[in-house]
Amino acid sequence: MAEVARSRETEQDIAAEMAALGAEARVAARALAASSAEARRHALKAAAAAIRRDEAAILEANARDMAAAKASGLSGALLDRLALDPGRVEAMAAGVEQVAALDDPLGRLLREWERPNGLRIHRVSVPIGVIGIIYESRPNVTADAGALCLMAGNAAILRGGSESWHSSRAIAASLRAALAETGLPAGCIQLVPTTARAAVGILLRMDDALDLIVPRGGRSLIERVLAESRVPVMAHLDGNCHVYVHAAADPEKARDVTFNAKMRRTGICGAAETLLVDAAAADTLPAILEPLFDAGCEVRGDARVQALDTRVVPVNDADWGTEYLDAIISVGVVDGLDAAIAHVNEHGSHHTDSIITEDAAAAERFMEAVDSGIVLHNASTQFADGGEFGMGAEIGISTGKLHARGPVGVEQLTTYKYKVYGDGQVRP
Repeated sequence: MAEVARSRETEQDIAAEMAALGAEARVAARALAASSAEARRHALKAAAAAIRRDEAAILEANARDMAAAKASGLSGALLDRLALDPGRVEAMAAGVEQVAALDDPLGRLLREWERPNGLRIHRVSVPIGVIGIIYESRPNVTADAGALCLMAGNAAILRGGSESWHSSRAIAASLRAALAETGLPAGCIQLVPTTARAAVGILLRMDDALDLIVPRGGRSLIERVLAESRVPVMAHLDGNCHVYVHAAADPEKARDVTFNAKMRRTGICGAAETLLVDAAAADTLPAILEPLFDAGCEVRGDARVQALDTRVVPVNDADWGTEYLDAIISVGVVDGLDAAIAHVNEHGSHHTDSIITEDAAAAERFMEAVDSGIVLHNASTQFADGGEFGMGAEIGISTGKLHARGPVGVEQLTTYKYKVYGDGQVRP
């Protein structure tokens, strides 16, 4: 896949290239739908080996991306998303192997029943078909998305961000080499061969070639995809995640979980952006906040939080709905469980929210009433990850309610069809 110079390409040229990708993907998807789990696993194991074999080339490509990103002033959080090192390359390879080890998601008998006329009906899992994945600065998504789509029997057209251009190309080259080695069609995993912005718009209009679009990135990207796509979209807008410290919280758990939820990695969608503390537990706030201050986190608080520590800066209304993706957290005191639930449902993004409490009934009430894809009890929001759920990897966290919600792994990348078995029945 040669690098394309944007200055020499017209939108018509790009459209022709994209149409060719779509046609090749559709042919590959048909072959994948008929493939065995063993063939797909074999290709994925070869892909993991190729990533390890090509580590030096992948890291060299990433160094080029990092240098350009630093020169352009990319934020620290986005630089963290972009950066690769030997450990992260190994994690990519291990993630591909974990996907290969999953149960085959295809051909599962989801339900069966027999009608009074003797017809036997089976609902069976099948691939979606061709999936377009649009993502920004995380090059590891190239490996995760390619592997998940392949295991689920789908062809993938990947469109990485310009920040990760060289990294994504290097990783995609490893994946495609594995396809060639194992005899699966090259069209199973393709990378859009240009960083031209027009390619995204064209991809969103390819409803004749694509069955699903999965965008993974910032709000501006997701909003554009949702506004322009003629292809069904599985997406989330952002990860405005909450930790709520209930009146019956264990203070040490509240401190440790809050710190991890905010500071483990501030630039991921599962990072906590808001801390709510029950008024009955407000005396635990200084101990919860101190580690955050020590780590350089900016705390924006309401009047009751500001009264506890002079280092707290005032929070404003916009902060409650902001995904910072940085070492900043909004903190508020709420009057009881119902007030916390109302705040999360009003200001959250329906992504991931956690309650810290030793009261099982309160925990269950929170987890039932909070309208989010993932709700946790006494655990960090940073567990919002397909790998942590045992899915091997994920394409993203869906905050929608149709088809899939929460981590999107191989099972969520399938649909179903009905097989109906008869013995000469005719409809009266």
